Amino acid sequence: MKVYKNYINGRWIESSSKKTFQSLDPATNQSIGKFQLGNEKDVDSAIEAAKNSFKEWSDTPAPKRAEILYEIVRLLKQNKQRLGRLVTTEMGKVLKEGLGDVQEAIDIFEYMAGEGRRLFGYTTPSELKNKFCMTVRKPIGIVSLITPWNFPTAIPAWKLSPALICGNTIVFKPSSDTPLCGIEMIKILEKAGVPKGVVNLITGPGATVGKRMINHPDVRGISFTGNRGTGEFILKNAGIKKVGLELGGKNPIIVMDDADLDLVKEGVIWGAFGTTGQRCTAASRVIIHKDVKEEFEDLLLKDVEKLKLGHGLKSSTDVGPLINKAAVEKTHKYTSIGKREGKLLTGGDIVKGQGFFYKPTIFTDVSSNARIAKEEIFGPSLAIVPINDLNEAIKVANNIEYGLSSSIYTNDIANAFKFIDKVESGISYVNSSTIGAEVHLPFGGVKGTGNGTREAGIEGIHEFSETKAIYIDYSGKLQKTQGID
Repeated sequence: MKVYKNYINGRWIESSSKKTFQSLDPATNQSIGKFQLGNEKDVDSAIEAAKNSFKEWSDTPAPKRAEILYEIVRLLKQNKQRLGRLVTTEMGKVLKEGLGDVQEAIDIFEYMAGEGRRLFGYTTPSELKNKFCMTVRKPIGIVSLITPWNFPTAIPAWKLSPALICGNTIVFKPSSDTPLCGIEMIKILEKAGVPKGVVNLITGPGATVGKRMINHPDVRGISFTGNRGTGEFILKNAGIKKVGLELGGKNPIIVMDDADLDLVKEGVIWGAFGTTGQRCTAASRVIIHKDVKEEFEDLLLKDVEKLKLGHGLKSSTDVGPLINKAAVEKTHKYTSIGKREGKLLTGGDIVKGQGFFYKPTIFTDVSSNARIAKEEIFGPSLAIVPINDLNEAIKVANNIEYGLSSSIYTNDIANAFKFIDKVESGISYVNSSTIGAEVHLPFGGVKGTGNGTREAGIEGIHEFSETKAIYIDYSGKLQKTQGID
Protein backbone atom coordinates (compact mmCIF):
# COMPACT_ATOMS: atom_id res chain seq x y z
CA MET A 1 0.00 0.00 0.00
CA LYS A 2 1.37 3.39 -0.98
CA VAL A 3 2.40 5.70 1.85
CA TYR A 4 1.98 9.44 1.25
CA LYS A 5 3.96 12.14 3.06
CA ASN A 6 3.59 15.64 4.42
CA TYR A 7 4.96 18.57 2.42
CA ILE A 8 7.13 20.96 4.43
CA ASN A 9 9.59 23.54 3.09
CA GLY A 10 9.52 22.06 -0.40
CA ARG A 11 10.15 18.45 0.72
CA TRP A 12 7.90 15.41 1.06
CA ILE A 13 8.69 14.01 4.50
CA GLU A 14 7.29 11.62 7.10
CA SER A 15 5.61 12.87 10.25
CA SER A 16 7.69 12.98 13.39
CA SER A 17 4.95 10.78 14.92
CA LYS A 18 6.04 7.88 12.69
CA LYS A 19 2.35 6.93 12.50
CA THR A 20 -0.09 6.76 9.60
CA PHE A 21 -3.82 6.46 8.93
CA GLN A 22 -5.82 5.23 5.93
CA SER A 23 -8.23 6.93 3.54
CA LEU A 24 -11.07 4.79 2.16
CA ASP A 25 -13.08 4.70 -1.04
CA PRO A 26 -16.57 5.23 0.47
CA ALA A 27 -18.23 3.20 -2.28
CA THR A 28 -16.18 0.06 -1.58
CA ASN A 29 -14.68 0.62 1.88
CA GLN A 30 -11.31 -0.24 0.31
CA SER A 31 -8.15 1.61 1.32
CA ILE A 32 -6.70 4.22 -1.04
CA GLY A 33 -3.42 4.58 0.81
CA LYS A 34 -1.67 5.46 4.05
CA PHE A 35 -1.18 9.06 5.16
CA GLN A 36 0.92 10.77 7.81
CA LEU A 37 -0.67 11.13 11.24
CA GLY A 38 0.73 14.59 11.75
CA ASN A 39 1.29 16.24 15.12
CA GLU A 40 2.13 19.60 16.70
CA LYS A 41 5.83 19.25 15.93
CA ASP A 42 5.05 18.88 12.22
CA VAL A 43 2.88 21.98 12.32
CA ASP A 44 5.61 23.97 14.04
CA SER A 45 8.05 22.94 11.30
CA ALA A 46 5.56 23.93 8.59
CA ILE A 47 4.92 27.31 10.21
CA GLU A 48 8.65 27.93 10.51
CA ALA A 49 9.03 27.22 6.79
CA ALA A 50 6.14 29.56 6.00
CA LYS A 51 7.68 32.23 8.20
CA ASN A 52 11.08 31.99 6.49
CA SER A 53 9.57 32.20 3.00
CA PHE A 54 7.14 35.06 3.68
CA LYS A 55 9.41 38.01 2.86
CA GLU A 56 10.54 36.68 -0.50
CA TRP A 57 7.02 35.66 -1.55
CA SER A 58 5.29 38.83 -0.35
CA ASP A 59 8.00 40.96 -2.02
CA THR A 60 7.39 39.17 -5.33
CA PRO A 61 5.23 41.50 -7.47
CA ALA A 62 1.65 40.32 -7.61
CA PRO A 63 1.67 40.02 -11.44
CA LYS A 64 4.63 37.66 -11.07
CA ARG A 65 2.77 35.64 -8.48
CA ALA A 66 -0.11 35.53 -10.96
CA GLU A 67 2.11 33.87 -13.57
CA ILE A 68 2.46 30.89 -11.23
CA LEU A 69 -1.31 30.79 -10.70
CA TYR A 70 -1.87 30.75 -14.46
CA GLU A 71 0.50 27.80 -14.66
CA ILE A 72 -1.54 26.08 -11.94
CA VAL A 73 -4.63 26.63 -14.12
CA ARG A 74 -2.87 25.03 -17.09
CA LEU A 75 -1.80 22.00 -15.05
CA LEU A 76 -5.26 21.56 -13.52
CA LYS A 77 -6.80 21.58 -17.00
CA GLN A 78 -4.19 19.08 -18.20
CA ASN A 79 -4.95 16.77 -15.24
CA LYS A 80 -8.71 17.37 -14.98
CA GLN A 81 -9.82 13.84 -15.90
CA ARG A 82 -7.35 12.18 -13.56
CA LEU A 83 -8.13 14.51 -10.66
CA GLY A 84 -11.88 14.24 -11.24
CA ARG A 85 -11.70 10.46 -11.02
CA LEU A 86 -9.69 10.81 -7.81
CA VAL A 87 -12.36 13.09 -6.29
CA THR A 88 -14.98 10.46 -7.14
CA THR A 89 -12.87 7.62 -5.78
CA GLU A 90 -11.88 9.28 -2.51
CA MET A 91 -14.98 11.37 -1.76
CA GLY A 92 -17.72 9.39 -3.54
CA LYS A 93 -19.56 11.95 -5.67
CA VAL A 94 -20.48 10.85 -9.21
CA LEU A 95 -17.87 11.48 -11.90
CA LYS A 96 -19.60 14.43 -13.54
CA GLU A 97 -19.55 16.14 -10.12
CA GLY A 98 -15.96 15.05 -9.49
CA LEU A 99 -14.98 16.74 -12.75
CA GLY A 100 -17.05 19.76 -11.73
CA ASP A 101 -15.11 19.88 -8.45
CA VAL A 102 -11.87 20.18 -10.42
CA GLN A 103 -13.38 22.68 -12.86
CA GLU A 104 -14.30 24.89 -9.92
CA ALA A 105 -10.65 24.80 -8.84
CA ILE A 106 -9.62 25.79 -12.36
CA ASP A 107 -12.11 28.65 -12.36
CA ILE A 108 -11.08 30.12 -9.01
CA PHE A 109 -7.33 29.93 -9.76
CA GLU A 110 -7.98 31.65 -13.08
CA TYR A 111 -10.06 34.36 -11.40
CA MET A 112 -7.50 34.98 -8.66
CA ALA A 113 -4.63 35.02 -11.15
CA GLY A 114 -6.42 37.93 -12.82
CA GLU A 115 -6.41 39.76 -9.50
CA GLY A 116 -2.61 39.81 -9.69
CA ARG A 117 -2.91 42.85 -11.97
CA ARG A 118 -5.62 44.46 -9.86
CA LEU A 119 -5.58 43.95 -6.06
CA PHE A 120 -7.40 47.25 -6.07
CA GLY A 121 -7.24 49.85 -3.35
CA TYR A 122 -8.95 53.19 -3.82
CA THR A 123 -8.19 56.88 -3.76
CA THR A 124 -10.31 59.48 -2.01
CA PRO A 125 -10.12 63.26 -1.50
CA SER A 126 -8.55 64.63 1.65
CA GLU A 127 -10.35 67.26 3.69
CA LEU A 128 -7.13 69.30 3.47
CA LYS A 129 -5.34 70.98 0.59
CA ASN A 130 -2.18 69.46 -0.87
CA LYS A 131 -2.79 66.08 0.70
CA PHE A 132 -3.38 62.74 -1.03
CA CYS A 133 -5.27 59.73 0.41
CA MET A 134 -5.45 56.13 -0.77
CA THR A 135 -5.57 52.51 0.35
CA VAL A 136 -3.49 49.51 -0.70
CA ARG A 137 -3.82 45.78 -0.02
CA LYS A 138 -1.16 43.95 2.01
CA PRO A 139 -0.81 40.25 2.83
CA ILE A 140 -1.86 39.01 6.26
CA GLY A 141 1.22 36.84 6.84
CA ILE A 142 1.11 33.12 7.63
CA VAL A 143 -2.38 31.68 7.14
CA SER A 144 -3.81 28.32 8.23
CA LEU A 145 -6.23 26.70 5.80
CA ILE A 146 -8.45 23.86 7.06
CA THR A 147 -10.76 22.27 4.50
CA PRO A 148 -13.57 19.66 4.44
CA TRP A 149 -14.01 16.46 2.45
CA ASN A 150 -17.11 17.27 0.39
CA PHE A 151 -15.30 19.47 -2.15
CA PRO A 152 -11.77 18.12 -1.69
CA THR A 153 -10.27 19.96 -4.67
CA ALA A 154 -12.52 23.00 -5.08
CA ILE A 155 -12.58 24.29 -1.49
CA PRO A 156 -8.80 24.07 -1.02
CA ALA A 157 -8.54 26.03 -4.29
CA TRP A 158 -10.97 28.66 -2.95
CA LYS A 159 -8.53 29.28 -0.12
CA LEU A 160 -5.14 28.61 -1.69
CA SER A 161 -5.60 30.85 -4.73
CA PRO A 162 -6.49 34.14 -2.98
CA ALA A 163 -4.02 33.46 -0.17
CA LEU A 164 -1.23 33.04 -2.72
CA ILE A 165 -2.08 35.98 -4.96
CA CYS A 166 -2.26 38.28 -1.92
CA GLY A 167 1.28 37.26 -0.92
CA ASN A 168 0.61 35.09 2.12
CA THR A 169 2.43 31.89 3.05
CA ILE A 170 0.39 28.85 3.97
CA VAL A 171 -0.05 25.83 6.19
CA PHE A 172 -2.81 23.62 4.76
CA LYS A 173 -4.65 20.71 6.39
CA PRO A 174 -7.02 18.75 4.15
CA SER A 175 -9.75 16.58 5.62
CA SER A 176 -8.61 13.19 6.88
CA ASP A 177 -11.40 11.65 4.76
CA THR A 178 -9.89 13.05 1.54
CA PRO A 179 -6.17 13.67 2.12
CA LEU A 180 -5.03 12.41 -1.29
CA CYS A 181 -7.01 15.08 -3.14
CA GLY A 182 -5.20 17.68 -1.02
CA ILE A 183 -1.82 16.11 -1.72
CA GLU A 184 -2.45 16.03 -5.46
CA MET A 185 -3.38 19.71 -5.36
CA ILE A 186 -0.08 20.56 -3.66
CA LYS A 187 1.82 18.51 -6.25
CA ILE A 188 0.25 20.71 -8.92
CA LEU A 189 1.33 23.85 -7.04
CA GLU A 190 4.84 22.48 -6.62
CA LYS A 191 5.13 21.66 -10.33
CA ALA A 192 3.81 25.13 -11.23
CA GLY A 193 6.73 26.73 -9.41
CA VAL A 194 5.40 27.83 -6.02
CA PRO A 195 8.64 28.42 -4.07
CA LYS A 196 9.58 26.12 -1.22
CA GLY A 197 8.08 27.03 2.15
CA VAL A 198 5.29 29.12 0.64
CA VAL A 199 2.76 26.27 0.83
CA ASN A 200 3.04 23.47 3.36
CA LEU A 201 0.70 20.50 3.86
CA ILE A 202 0.12 18.48 7.01
CA THR A 203 -2.33 15.56 7.18
CA GLY A 204 -3.75 14.39 10.49
CA PRO A 205 -6.44 14.98 13.11
CA GLY A 206 -8.04 18.29 13.93
CA ALA A 207 -7.52 17.72 17.65
CA THR A 208 -3.75 17.99 17.26
CA VAL A 209 -2.79 19.33 13.82
CA GLY A 210 -5.80 21.63 13.47
CA LYS A 211 -5.60 22.92 17.01
CA ARG A 212 -1.92 23.87 16.66
CA MET A 213 -2.63 25.57 13.32
CA ILE A 214 -5.26 27.65 15.11
CA ASN A 215 -3.41 28.71 18.26
CA HIS A 216 0.17 29.09 17.01
CA PRO A 217 1.25 32.70 17.74
CA ASP A 218 2.94 33.17 14.34
CA VAL A 219 -0.25 32.41 12.42
CA ARG A 220 -2.02 35.64 11.49
CA GLY A 221 -5.05 34.32 9.60
CA ILE A 222 -7.31 31.25 9.61
CA SER A 223 -9.79 30.06 7.00
CA PHE A 224 -12.01 27.12 7.96
CA THR A 225 -14.88 25.33 6.26
CA GLY A 226 -16.65 22.66 8.30
CA ASN A 227 -19.07 22.12 11.14
CA ARG A 228 -20.38 24.79 13.45
CA GLY A 229 -18.94 23.31 16.65
CA THR A 230 -15.41 23.46 15.27
CA GLY A 231 -16.02 27.02 14.08
CA GLU A 232 -17.03 28.06 17.58
CA PHE A 233 -13.90 26.35 18.97
CA ILE A 234 -11.73 28.30 16.53
CA LEU A 235 -13.22 31.64 17.54
CA LYS A 236 -12.69 30.85 21.22
CA ASN A 237 -9.10 29.63 20.83
CA ALA A 238 -7.52 31.48 17.91
CA GLY A 239 -6.57 34.62 19.77
CA ILE A 240 -6.30 37.90 17.89
CA LYS A 241 -6.20 36.65 14.30
CA LYS A 242 -8.16 37.25 11.13
CA VAL A 243 -10.64 34.36 10.99
CA GLY A 244 -12.95 33.30 8.15
CA LEU A 245 -15.60 30.64 8.81
CA GLU A 246 -18.12 28.79 6.63
CA LEU A 247 -20.18 26.51 8.84
CA GLY A 248 -23.01 24.95 6.89
CA GLY A 249 -26.67 25.50 6.15
CA LYS A 250 -30.25 24.24 6.20
CA ASN A 251 -31.28 25.59 2.86
CA PRO A 252 -34.88 26.11 1.69
CA ILE A 253 -36.53 25.95 -1.70
CA ILE A 254 -39.78 27.92 -1.60
CA VAL A 255 -42.35 26.76 -4.15
CA MET A 256 -45.23 29.12 -4.89
CA ASP A 257 -48.55 28.08 -6.43
CA ASP A 258 -47.62 29.67 -9.77
CA ALA A 259 -44.33 27.79 -10.13
CA ASP A 260 -43.38 25.52 -13.04
CA LEU A 261 -43.50 22.22 -11.14
CA ASP A 262 -41.44 20.27 -13.69
CA LEU A 263 -38.68 22.85 -13.29
CA VAL A 264 -39.04 22.69 -9.51
CA LYS A 265 -38.75 18.91 -9.58
CA GLU A 266 -35.43 19.07 -11.41
CA GLY A 267 -34.09 21.70 -9.01
CA VAL A 268 -35.18 19.80 -5.91
CA ILE A 269 -33.67 16.50 -7.04
CA TRP A 270 -30.40 18.21 -7.90
CA GLY A 271 -30.38 20.26 -4.69
CA ALA A 272 -31.42 17.49 -2.30
CA PHE A 273 -29.67 14.45 -3.77
CA GLY A 274 -26.78 15.82 -5.81
CA THR A 275 -23.53 14.96 -3.98
CA THR A 276 -25.78 12.65 -1.92
CA GLY A 277 -26.97 15.72 -0.01
CA GLN A 278 -23.43 16.38 1.21
CA ARG A 279 -23.19 20.06 0.28
CA CYS A 280 -23.44 22.94 2.70
CA THR A 281 -25.81 24.46 0.12
CA ALA A 282 -27.94 21.31 -0.29
CA ALA A 283 -31.69 21.81 -0.50
CA SER A 284 -32.84 20.01 2.63
CA ARG A 285 -36.25 21.74 2.87
CA VAL A 286 -38.99 22.31 0.32
CA ILE A 287 -41.42 24.95 1.61
CA ILE A 288 -44.37 24.56 -0.73
CA HIS A 289 -47.77 26.16 -1.23
CA LYS A 290 -50.46 23.73 -0.05
CA ASP A 291 -52.43 24.05 -3.31
CA VAL A 292 -49.65 22.41 -5.35
CA LYS A 293 -48.06 20.15 -2.73
CA GLU A 294 -49.72 16.85 -3.69
CA GLU A 295 -49.22 17.36 -7.43
CA PHE A 296 -45.57 18.17 -6.85
CA GLU A 297 -45.01 15.17 -4.57
CA ASP A 298 -46.39 12.83 -7.26
CA LEU A 299 -43.97 14.29 -9.82
CA LEU A 300 -41.04 14.17 -7.40
CA LEU A 301 -41.55 10.59 -6.23
CA LYS A 302 -41.68 9.17 -9.75
CA ASP A 303 -38.20 10.45 -10.51
CA VAL A 304 -36.57 10.04 -7.09
CA GLU A 305 -37.50 6.36 -6.94
CA LYS A 306 -35.74 5.85 -10.30
CA LEU A 307 -32.41 7.20 -8.99
CA LYS A 308 -29.66 4.56 -9.14
CA LEU A 309 -27.15 4.22 -6.32
CA GLY A 310 -23.64 2.99 -6.98
CA HIS A 311 -19.97 3.78 -7.41
CA GLY A 312 -19.57 7.27 -8.83
CA LEU A 313 -17.27 6.03 -11.60
CA LYS A 314 -20.11 4.00 -13.14
CA SER A 315 -21.96 5.94 -15.85
CA SER A 316 -25.30 4.50 -14.67
CA THR A 317 -24.94 5.94 -11.14
CA ASP A 318 -27.11 8.89 -10.11
CA VAL A 319 -26.30 8.96 -6.38
CA GLY A 320 -23.01 7.95 -4.81
CA PRO A 321 -22.21 6.92 -1.24
CA LEU A 322 -22.04 8.96 1.93
CA ILE A 323 -18.51 9.73 3.05
CA ASN A 324 -18.22 7.23 5.92
CA LYS A 325 -20.05 5.02 8.40
CA ALA A 326 -20.67 7.88 10.82
CA ALA A 327 -22.47 9.81 8.07
CA VAL A 328 -24.73 6.83 7.38
CA GLU A 329 -25.51 6.49 11.08
CA LYS A 330 -26.28 10.21 11.41
CA THR A 331 -28.61 10.19 8.40
CA HIS A 332 -30.41 7.10 9.71
CA LYS A 333 -30.76 8.69 13.14
CA TYR A 334 -32.58 11.60 11.53
CA THR A 335 -34.80 9.16 9.62
CA SER A 336 -35.91 7.72 12.97
CA ILE A 337 -36.58 11.26 14.20
CA GLY A 338 -38.40 12.12 10.98
CA LYS A 339 -40.77 9.18 11.28
CA ARG A 340 -42.06 10.77 14.49
CA GLU A 341 -42.23 14.27 12.97
CA GLY A 342 -43.72 13.72 9.52
CA LYS A 343 -44.82 11.19 6.91
CA LEU A 344 -42.14 9.12 5.16
CA LEU A 345 -42.80 9.14 1.41
CA THR A 346 -39.77 7.18 0.22
CA GLY A 347 -36.35 5.89 1.29
CA GLY A 348 -35.22 5.84 4.89
CA ASP A 349 -33.08 2.71 4.55
CA ILE A 350 -29.40 1.85 4.79
CA VAL A 351 -28.26 -0.06 1.71
CA LYS A 352 -26.62 -3.31 2.79
CA GLY A 353 -23.32 -4.48 1.34
CA GLN A 354 -20.05 -2.74 0.57
CA GLY A 355 -19.80 1.01 0.86
CA PHE A 356 -21.71 3.68 2.74
CA PHE A 357 -24.96 3.98 0.78
CA TYR A 358 -28.29 5.40 1.92
CA LYS A 359 -31.53 5.58 -0.06
CA PRO A 360 -32.77 9.07 -1.01
CA THR A 361 -35.31 9.94 1.66
CA ILE A 362 -38.31 12.28 1.60
CA PHE A 363 -40.65 13.29 4.43
CA THR A 364 -43.81 15.33 3.94
CA ASP A 365 -46.24 17.23 6.18
CA VAL A 366 -43.30 18.31 8.31
CA SER A 367 -43.72 21.14 10.83
CA SER A 368 -41.42 24.13 10.49
CA ASN A 369 -40.27 23.46 14.07
CA ALA A 370 -39.43 19.79 13.47
CA ARG A 371 -35.81 18.78 14.00
CA ILE A 372 -35.53 17.44 10.45
CA ALA A 373 -36.63 20.89 9.23
CA LYS A 374 -34.13 22.81 11.38
CA GLU A 375 -30.98 20.71 11.91
CA GLU A 376 -28.31 20.04 9.29
CA ILE A 377 -28.35 16.35 8.34
CA PHE A 378 -25.76 16.42 5.53
CA GLY A 379 -27.23 13.41 3.79
CA PRO A 380 -29.88 12.52 1.17
CA SER A 381 -32.82 13.57 3.32
CA LEU A 382 -35.52 16.10 2.36
CA ALA A 383 -38.33 17.61 4.44
CA ILE A 384 -41.44 19.01 2.70
CA VAL A 385 -43.15 21.76 4.70
CA PRO A 386 -46.59 23.02 3.51
CA ILE A 387 -47.42 26.73 3.73
CA ASN A 388 -50.37 29.00 2.84
CA ASP A 389 -48.66 32.06 1.35
CA LEU A 390 -45.34 33.79 0.74
CA ASN A 391 -45.23 35.56 4.11
CA GLU A 392 -45.53 32.23 5.89
CA ALA A 393 -42.94 30.69 3.54
CA ILE A 394 -40.37 33.37 4.35
CA LYS A 395 -41.06 33.02 8.07
CA VAL A 396 -40.49 29.25 7.83
CA ALA A 397 -37.37 29.73 5.70
CA ASN A 398 -35.87 32.02 8.33
CA ASN A 399 -36.81 29.74 11.25
CA ILE A 400 -33.34 28.18 11.51
CA GLU A 401 -29.92 28.94 12.97
CA TYR A 402 -28.25 28.98 9.55
CA GLY A 403 -28.41 31.37 6.62
CA LEU A 404 -26.34 30.15 3.69
CA SER A 405 -28.39 29.54 0.54
CA SER A 406 -32.05 29.88 -0.45
CA SER A 407 -34.28 29.54 -3.49
CA ILE A 408 -37.74 30.43 -4.72
CA TYR A 409 -39.68 29.12 -7.69
CA THR A 410 -42.30 31.58 -8.89
CA ASN A 411 -43.41 33.41 -12.04
CA ASP A 412 -44.46 36.49 -10.08
CA ILE A 413 -41.71 39.11 -9.99
CA ALA A 414 -43.19 40.65 -6.84
CA ASN A 415 -42.82 37.30 -5.06
CA ALA A 416 -39.24 37.02 -6.25
CA PHE A 417 -38.20 40.46 -5.03
CA LYS A 418 -39.97 40.12 -1.69
CA PHE A 419 -38.16 36.81 -1.17
CA ILE A 420 -34.80 38.37 -2.10
CA ASP A 421 -35.40 41.22 0.34
CA LYS A 422 -36.69 39.25 3.31
CA VAL A 423 -35.03 35.83 3.33
CA GLU A 424 -32.03 35.57 5.66
CA SER A 425 -29.26 34.06 3.56
CA GLY A 426 -25.97 34.96 1.95
CA ILE A 427 -27.01 33.46 -1.41
CA SER A 428 -30.45 33.55 -3.06
CA TYR A 429 -31.64 31.94 -6.28
CA VAL A 430 -34.80 32.61 -8.29
CA ASN A 431 -36.15 29.69 -10.36
CA SER A 432 -33.00 27.66 -9.72
CA SER A 433 -31.80 25.28 -7.02
CA THR A 434 -29.83 26.21 -3.90
CA ILE A 435 -26.55 24.88 -5.32
CA GLY A 436 -24.42 26.14 -8.19
CA ALA A 437 -22.44 29.12 -6.89
CA GLU A 438 -20.01 30.67 -9.37
CA VAL A 439 -16.47 31.61 -8.34
CA HIS A 440 -16.64 35.30 -9.29
CA LEU A 441 -19.43 35.96 -6.78
CA PRO A 442 -18.95 35.91 -3.00
CA PHE A 443 -19.83 32.69 -1.16
CA GLY A 444 -20.93 32.58 2.48
CA GLY A 445 -23.83 33.21 4.77
CA VAL A 446 -25.38 34.90 7.76
CA LYS A 447 -26.38 33.86 11.29
CA GLY A 448 -24.91 30.50 12.31
CA THR A 449 -23.40 29.88 8.89
CA GLY A 450 -20.33 31.96 9.65
CA ASN A 451 -18.81 35.10 11.06
CA GLY A 452 -19.49 37.54 8.24
CA THR A 453 -16.61 36.71 5.92
CA ARG A 454 -17.10 35.55 2.33
CA GLU A 455 -15.03 33.43 -0.02
CA ALA A 456 -14.56 33.66 -3.81
CA GLY A 457 -14.90 36.74 -5.98
CA ILE A 458 -13.42 39.97 -4.71
CA GLU A 459 -14.42 38.97 -1.17
CA GLY A 460 -11.78 36.23 -1.35
CA ILE A 461 -9.17 38.95 -1.79
CA HIS A 462 -10.58 40.80 1.21
CA GLU A 463 -10.45 37.62 3.30
CA PHE A 464 -6.75 37.09 2.63
CA SER A 465 -5.44 40.64 2.74
CA GLU A 466 -5.32 43.66 5.00
CA THR A 467 -6.30 47.19 4.02
CA LYS A 468 -3.65 49.83 4.62
CA ALA A 469 -4.65 53.52 4.57
CA ILE A 470 -2.01 55.95 3.28
CA TYR A 471 -1.84 59.78 3.64
CA ILE A 472 0.70 61.84 1.69
CA ASP A 473 0.98 65.49 2.73
CA TYR A 474 2.91 67.62 0.23
CA SER A 475 1.92 71.00 1.66
CA GLY A 476 5.29 71.54 3.35
CA LYS A 477 3.67 72.33 6.69
CA LEU A 478 1.93 70.53 9.55
CA GLN A 479 -1.75 70.24 8.71
CA LYS A 480 -4.26 69.02 11.27
CA THR A 481 -7.52 67.23 10.50
CA GLN A 482 -10.92 67.56 12.18
CA GLY A 483 -10.75 71.35 11.94
CA ILE A 484 -7.98 71.72 14.49
CA ASP A 485 -6.11 74.97 13.82
